[in-house]
Amino acid sequence: MMERLYFLWAVLPVPVLLGFVLDQVIGDPRSWPHPVVGIGKAISVLEDKLNHGSPQVRRRNGVFLTFLIVGGSYFITWAAVWAANFLHPLFGFVVSTYFIFTTLAAKSLLDAGKSVLIPLAQGDLSEARIKLSWLVSRDTSNLSEGEIARGTVETLAENFVDGILSPLFYAVLGGAPLAMAFKAVSTLDSMVGYKNDKYQDFGWFSARTDDWANYLPARMSVPILLLAGRLRGMPIGHAYRIWKRDASGHPSPNGGNPESIVAGLLGIQLGGINIYHGRTHHRAEMGDALHPVNGEDIARCRQLVQTATWLSLIPTLILGYVAYLIF
Repeated sequence: MMERLYFLWAVLPVPVLLGFVLDQVIGDPRSWPHPVVGIGKAISVLEDKLNHGSPQVRRRNGVFLTFLIVGGSYFITWAAVWAANFLHPLFGFVVSTYFIFTTLAAKSLLDAGKSVLIPLAQGDLSEARIKLSWLVSRDTSNLSEGEIARGTVETLAENFVDGILSPLFYAVLGGAPLAMAFKAVSTLDSMVGYKNDKYQDFGWFSARTDDWANYLPARMSVPILLLAGRLRGMPIGHAYRIWKRDASGHPSPNGGNPESIVAGLLGIQLGGINIYHGRTHHRAEMGDALHPVNGEDIARCRQLVQTATWLSLIPTLILGYVAYLIF
């Protein structure tokens, strides 16, 4: 009996699984200390000091910032888990579980989608625009109902990788330290990885690092979302064709994978015209407009992402078993 328990403990990434469950149940309590908030504050302080000078200097400083924040996040997390293990293995287990829990954002992502859906369903476009503005960097002040729904679905699709699948992937490969390092990469991209005058040079390396970090998880998202769509009775054949046709047209090397699959599963068209800081940008269209995008698509997308989130545990467990066999 004890041998079986030890085998399960060794094979299953238990802190990852418990962190996953905690995220599903608790989400992101704002009153709790959150490591990612600390990462964001550190980025802000360093940006003020480093984002100056010629383009060459800012590019060099941006590389330095990325290594410092990502490496520092990994080392601090590793040191905290090591110190907790030194005091007591159970304490180390708790600390590791908590760190992994803070890197996941499944419940908060679905709650964010719901926060837009509720006023949209009530016909309160003004409130829906405000709630969407908390999730995206585009100008939402004059968006129609369909554009609000499109922006919400795009956010849910893209962040399924950034906020759920990628943290799980790195947590099972390298525990809490590697998951937190990924979260540092993601936070850097969200804060300085923009193609504008302020961050074009300073944030280029952070943006590229985020592309590299999400490369494999973004492609893992394709079969996971297709399986979730199958379980939800959605047209997976159509979605696969849309993915083959449209994914490569996305400006991100990763974003086109989940967005094109979701567009195909829902039978809608994503992408199009967005306004950022007064400038109009065109993002390549994903999918065919079999019907206009509306609030019902947000609801269906939330259900799809919820199912895909639980399915994401399958590769997590497989990776854990492979790691057990190797090491």
